[in-house]
Amino acid sequence: MPPAKKRPRAYDHLRTRTAVLAQYAHVRDAVAALTPQQLASPTRLGDWTVRDLVAHIALGLGSVSRDLALPEPPGPKPATTLLEWPPAVAAVVRDPEAPAPAADRPDLLALYGEVEAAFLADVPSSGTGDRLLPTRVGSMRLTDYLVTRTVELVVHTDDLNEALGLEIPYDRQALAACTRLLADTLADRAPGGSVEVRVPPFAVVQCIGGPKHTRGTPPNVVETSPLTWIRLATGRTEWARALEEAEVSASGERADLAALLPLLR
Repeated sequence: MPPAKKRPRAYDHLRTRTAVLAQYAHVRDAVAALTPQQLASPTRLGDWTVRDLVAHIALGLGSVSRDLALPEPPGPKPATTLLEWPPAVAAVVRDPEAPAPAADRPDLLALYGEVEAAFLADVPSSGTGDRLLPTRVGSMRLTDYLVTRTVELVVHTDDLNEALGLEIPYDRQALAACTRLLADTLADRAPGGSVEVRVPPFAVVQCIGGPKHTRGTPPNVVETSPLTWIRLATGRTEWARALEEAEVSASGERADLAALLPLLR
């Protein structure tokens, strides 16, 4: 009998909206200080430059207003739930065949301002966020889609920091939402209770079939930091490398997640 899946985690609409805006503001402020030389620098995303990455971040948030402007899909049930989003679209792992996003948007600061103004006007600051959006992977609840924007923003903030050696900060709530969604995705993809994955202070999940842990110290434990977990889940670093560099601790014969990572391919 397959392990029972837990009820999906609920996210507060206002807190998630606030987190998205806060992380976007951190990136916007950093973009305002970038030089032409920095914008032309390479990134770890194939042939994309920093300019391409910066434009992609803005356009990713702009998708919220774009989808809200379309007719609401018939409900009440969304076609794509939050945990179905990661396997449905590799949103943070770029398609190498996709065109560079910055080609026709030379004024990046104007783009950032337009996207932020539209978001503030279009995304309500109250309510439940149950309005359905016709996203490119199917209809999703507005609040759920905002959680996916925290993944986009946090992961690409890390990409920018890596490319330029910056220290763009991470909004705590945005980092928490991103970490929890990716941890819950692992538990959903490999249900079970034999391995406990800890990403303090934001997430603890159990996964992988086998003997279930109930109390005391679990026999199989994986523990890492939020940013390392996010890099593992999105293919920014490899399991073996993270173990070698002591960025992950893994104890127990089942505590090997190499075959399950990355979660976003």
